[in-house]
Amino acid sequence: MRRKIVAGNWKMNKNVIDAQQLMVQLLSYKNNNATNCEVWIAPPSLYLMMAKDIFEKDEIGIFSQDISEHESGAYTGEISVDMLESIDATGSLIGHSERRQYHGETDSHCNRKVKLALDKGLIPVYCNGETLEQRKAGQHFEVVKNQTEVALFTLSAEEIKKVVIAYEPVWAIGTGETATPEQAQEIHAHIRSIIAAKYGQEVADEVSILYGGSVKPDNAKEIFSQPDIDGGLIGGAALKLEDFSKIIEGFN
Repeated sequence: MRRKIVAGNWKMNKNVIDAQQLMVQLLSYKNNNATNCEVWIAPPSLYLMMAKDIFEKDEIGIFSQDISEHESGAYTGEISVDMLESIDATGSLIGHSERRQYHGETDSHCNRKVKLALDKGLIPVYCNGETLEQRKAGQHFEVVKNQTEVALFTLSAEEIKKVVIAYEPVWAIGTGETATPEQAQEIHAHIRSIIAAKYGQEVADEVSILYGGSVKPDNAKEIFSQPDIDGGLIGGAALKLEDFSKIIEGFN
């Protein structure tokens, strides 16, 4: 059985008081409600230690929003895999669309980051997806195929089973366009078929693929019911417990 996951990416939001309040609320919710999925959060790096203090080990997965492709050194502002390992973090997002757009991150960078994370026993959440221009040009299948191959296909079969993929339709985020559950399922199935072609169907069937395209309380259940969608990477809706909890309940 593939792991089912609802992960909240807080991005650059919340001051320290508000961040602590949301973490405490999430802990209370988790303690008082049975959930049918794993719950992860990726708060700003400043709050990772606070998250580890609030949550018991394995209660809530704690992820950084990015890691360095370098192990250590003179890289001001970066976070290394050793740093994450030393605070017993769960893993890191890698290759988020905003890292690609604003910081020029490529799939070659992602490949190095994924391998470093795996070497330290961290879970890489590798993000991919096409832009509006690529979708309109009918290039979405090829774009996602290339992204997946460059970032992940140097891994062994055992390694790739430890990777979580998050498909982000960049064209459906902040553009006024909307991805239907069927469109999301189509790409998720495509990603799984790419992995199957390289590693075999049995391996592909163990890889969790999350949807990162504006999952909300009112569409979570329908999206999560698609056969190749194993959960969501949630943005804005992860910043309010009321919304985030209803998305988690999409697996109920």
